Amino acid sequence: MSLTPNSPPESELIYKICPAILWHQAVAEGQFTGAGIDLADGYIHFSSGSQVVQTARLHFAGQDDLMLIAVNPANIDVVWEASRGGQLFPHLYEPLPMTAVAWAVDLPRNAEGVHVFPDGISVI
Repeated sequence: MSLTPNSPPESELIYKICPAILWHQAVAEGQFTGAGIDLADGYIHFSSGSQVVQTARLHFAGQDDLMLIAVNPANIDVVWEASRGGQLFPHLYEPLPMTAVAWAVDLPRNAEGVHVFPDGISVI
């Protein structure tokens, strides 16, 4: 895996989807150390705004009790690395401090079982 410099504008938020129970634990502890796949891979996986809907479809289909976490990448040392289809994805090789979190909301599913994202996040 090759490391590349941060590429998007610092004002662009990145997103993490995780089980609500893990997120509430992280808030209580003051930092998020990652979900199972993050711990196994050695970094916290994030998605850009244009990637997060597909991430939900591919990795969280049918799952309830999820949270969508919006993070300001200007406040952490994000590394953008090639992943799915050669796209650059943001990764964090240290715990996520709560000070970098812009907001966190529930990520419910609709009657068809598809996750419902907040306004402003495009459904592709």
